[in-house]
Amino acid sequence: MRSGRRIGVVAHRDGAIDLIISQRDDPDACLAQVPLTTDEAAVLANLLGAPQLVERLKDEHSDLPGITTRQLPIGGDSPYRGRMLGETGMRTRTKASIVAVMRAGQLHPSPGPDFVLDSGDLLVVVGTPHGLDAAARLLADG
Repeated sequence: MRSGRRIGVVAHRDGAIDLIISQRDDPDACLAQVPLTTDEAAVLANLLGAPQLVERLKDEHSDLPGITTRQLPIGGDSPYRGRMLGETGMRTRTKASIVAVMRAGQLHPSPGPDFVLDSGDLLVVVGTPHGLDAAARLLADG
């Protein structure tokens, strides 16, 4: 962090998970400890992991004009929560392709049509800006 503090996640043997913040003058001393639920830890892991993947894919597509990469969430109210990826009809309906899913800090590359989506998933989608906008609407509204 810019403040000179470190943040980290501690997974305890009993299954508890804590977010910790170090003291500015002593990075080995804990200033704050925040218990996380499993869902909160999964969201944090997705937030930390997905941006690097999206940035790498953007770099790889930089020489392809009109193609971009975006991460799109599956929200708790998404009509596709608990349904298979193939049910979205993403490619046919939007011309955008889902190339990976980040879930609880785990990358699932090239998910198949039988991959079941869950709230908190971040879909890594490649397409045109128009196709990505359509994909976001599709995931939110059906």
